Amino acid sequence: MDDNAIRELLDRVLAPWVRALALTPVKVDDESATLRLPFSGELRHSGGVICGQVFMAAADTAMIVAISAALGGFKPMTTVSLNISFMKAVRKGDVLVTARVLRLGRNLVFGEVELFDEDGRLAVHATTTYALLD
Repeated sequence: MDDNAIRELLDRVLAPWVRALALTPVKVDDESATLRLPFSGELRHSGGVICGQVFMAAADTAMIVAISAALGGFKPMTTVSLNISFMKAVRKGDVLVTARVLRLGRNLVFGEVELFDEDGRLAVHATTTYALLD
C-alpha cells in the first residue's frame, strides 16, 4: 500500500476524533506499518503527559493499517483485544507507532505494537487480536 492508499484508508474507516490525531504513514510493507503521531499539547491530560487513550487509538489504528497491508487491502475487521502497557510517560514530541502482524489466520490476526518517544525510547507496548469479518 502506498501513502495515498493509506491516507484514503484512514479517512474512510476512522472515526472523526481518531482522524483528528493526524496519524501519517512513515513506512508500510506487508509485515509492518509505522505511523507518526504528531505532538499536540491538546493530547496531554492535566498531569502533563499524553493520555493513554491517545496511545490506544494510535496503536489500534497502526494495527489496522498493518493488517490491511498484509491482506493487500482493507477488509472488515474488529478489535477483539488490545492489551497495552504504558512503560514511560511522554510529555512532548512526535511518537512513532510500529505495528507488526505476528500471525495472520483465516479468522483471527495477532499483532504487536510499539510506540517510541522522540528520543527513540520504547514508551508503550501492546498486543492485539483482531477478527476478520469476511
